[in-house]
Amino acid sequence: MKKKPARFIMTRGGFVKIEENRLVVLLEFNSNYENDQLRILSIPFEEKEDELILDMKTKKSFKPAPLLTQDLDGKWLFATRGPDEDQERRGEENPRKTLKILKDGRFQWIAYQTETMKFSGTGGGSFTSEDGKYTENIEFFSKDDSRVGATLKFNYDLKENDWHHTGKNSKGEPMYEIWTKRKD
Repeated sequence: MKKKPARFIMTRGGFVKIEENRLVVLLEFNSNYENDQLRILSIPFEEKEDELILDMKTKKSFKPAPLLTQDLDGKWLFATRGPDEDQERRGEENPRKTLKILKDGRFQWIAYQTETMKFSGTGGGSFTSEDGKYTENIEFFSKDDSRVGATLKFNYDLKENDWHHTGKNSKGEPMYEIWTKRKD
């Protein structure tokens, strides 16, 4: 993401494992797949005190973000539109996925297809979730940079492993989504 002016550049993510001094990422999504055909990243790394240093094209240093635990923290897969009336749900086995990751006050959603690596879009920024109120502050949005800076307010209700998410979407249209907690 480029901040001024806001512009989406690329996103990649997947399942991480450590092999000796390499961080190996089995990519589940890669917005640049059409250009680079990457399904696996293998990145040399080192740890120094409270710092993680990744040796990519240049060395990049990361320090842990402060912990900020909130109700909706976790990985969520879009399941269906609400209300919940026993309709068919998208699940882990479905190759078409929309994943939303919320942790330490940051969120990102990604829409993608696991078999073809087709990327459909992403957005993210900061969030708060407390007492049934969920707020997103959009800091990047791959399809429309003009949405950067918007604040969206929603209601939420947790029912077992489901997050019922209601309010108005980024276009101002009413929405009711049901997300299910990802198991991995």
